[in-house]
Amino acid sequence: MAAPGENMRVNTDRLWDMLMEMATIGPGVAGGNNRQTLTDEDAEGRRLFQSWCEAAGLSMTIDSMGNMFARREGTDPSLPPVMLGSHLDTQPTGGRFDGVLGVLAALEVVRSMNDLGIRTRHPVEVVNWTNEEGARFPPAMLASAVFAGIMSEDEGKAKQDAEGKRFGDELKRIGFEGPEPCGRHPLKAYFEYHIEQGPILEDEGIDIGVVTHGQGLTWLEVTLTGKEAHTGSTPMPRRVNAGLGMARIIDRVHDIAWRYPPFAVGAVGNMTVHPNSRNIIPGKAVFVVDFRHPEKEIIAAMAAALEVEGRKIAAELGLGIEIREIGGFAPVAFDETCVSAVRGAAERLGYSHRDIVSGAGHDACWINGIAPTAMIFCPCVDGLSHNEAEEISKEWAGAGADVLFHAVVETAEIAE
Repeated sequence: MAAPGENMRVNTDRLWDMLMEMATIGPGVAGGNNRQTLTDEDAEGRRLFQSWCEAAGLSMTIDSMGNMFARREGTDPSLPPVMLGSHLDTQPTGGRFDGVLGVLAALEVVRSMNDLGIRTRHPVEVVNWTNEEGARFPPAMLASAVFAGIMSEDEGKAKQDAEGKRFGDELKRIGFEGPEPCGRHPLKAYFEYHIEQGPILEDEGIDIGVVTHGQGLTWLEVTLTGKEAHTGSTPMPRRVNAGLGMARIIDRVHDIAWRYPPFAVGAVGNMTVHPNSRNIIPGKAVFVVDFRHPEKEIIAAMAAALEVEGRKIAAELGLGIEIREIGGFAPVAFDETCVSAVRGAAERLGYSHRDIVSGAGHDACWINGIAPTAMIFCPCVDGLSHNEAEEISKEWAGAGADVLFHAVVETAEIAE
C-alpha cells in the first residue's frame, strides 16, 4: 500500500479559523466554552458543523443517539469507512479545544483531500460523538458506549441530568435524534485526534504523541454516615463527623496513588455533605474516588487499599461506610497497525514524536473494542484541560492534523 507523499498537508489557517468560530458558540465566562450536551448551545454548534460538512460535499447521517456521521464517498462504496473525529460538547467550564480539535481537524482533513483531489477506495467519515464529556448526563462517553454495545440504547436514553431531564427527551427537543439505529454502522478503522490534557509533550518539546494505550479507571462512590449535631455546642469527643471522615479518606486516596508511580493517579472531584449547613456537623458525606492506571491489576490493588483503609478510618471515627463501584472501564491497548500508521506519518512529515499513554478516557477507548483504533495527541499549554484557560498553538494543531491526514489516507487506501 502506497504511503501519502510528505508534501501532503492540511490548511492550518482554515482549521484555526473553524476552531475560533466554533468557540463563539456557548462562550464561557473566562475565555473558554460552556456547550454542554443537548443544550441549545450544543444544537447550535451541531448545526454549524453540519453546514460546514455539507459545504464540503459530505452527506450527513445521524443515529438514534445523536451521533453525527459526515461521509465522503470512496471509489468502492461497498467498503466500510475509515472514521475520524471526536466530540463537540464541553465541560461547564471547558476549553476551546478539548474534543473540538478532533472533530474540526477531521473535517479539515476531508477539505484538504478535496483540495488535492485525493480519492480513496474506502469511504472516509467524520464523526461527532454525543455526550463524551458526561458533564450533564453521566457517564462520560455515553453515546459511543451505546454504539460499541457497552450500554443499551434504552439505558443511555434514560440517563438524567441534575434537573431530572432525560437524555432521550432532550435529544428529541434539540432535533438531533436520527433515524439510523445506533451501532448499525460498519467501520474499517477509527482515528481520534485530541489535545494531550497533560504536560508531557510540552515539557519534552515533542510535536506528536503516538497514543499506544489508554488508562483504565474505576469510580468508587463512598458514603459515610455519622450524626448531625450543632457545631458550637457539641463537645469534640461526642462528634461523629462524616465530613472529617471524608477529609481523611481523600488524603488516603492521594497516598494510595503515590504508591504506584509513574502512571497511577487518584483524586476525588465530586463530593457532597449533608445537610451542608454552616453550623451543623455533617451527618452524611458522599464522594466519588477516581483511580486510573494502564494495568487493571494495579487499579484493583488501589481499590482494595481504599476498601481496607477507608473502613479503618470510618471505624476509628464511629462512622458507617458503604463503598460501591459506580463506573469504570478496563485499560485499552490500541491497534498496532493503526498506531504504526500514526507513527509512520509523524516520521514521514518530520515531526518529533513519542509513544504516550492517555490518562483520560475518550470515545476511542470504546470504539477500540469493535474496530481497529488509534489516537494522536498534540501538546497543550501547561498540560491544562477541563479549564477555560486551556490553550494550544496553531502550529501544534496543524502538526497533529497533518499526521491525522496521512494516517487516514493511508488506511483508506489511495485509489489508483
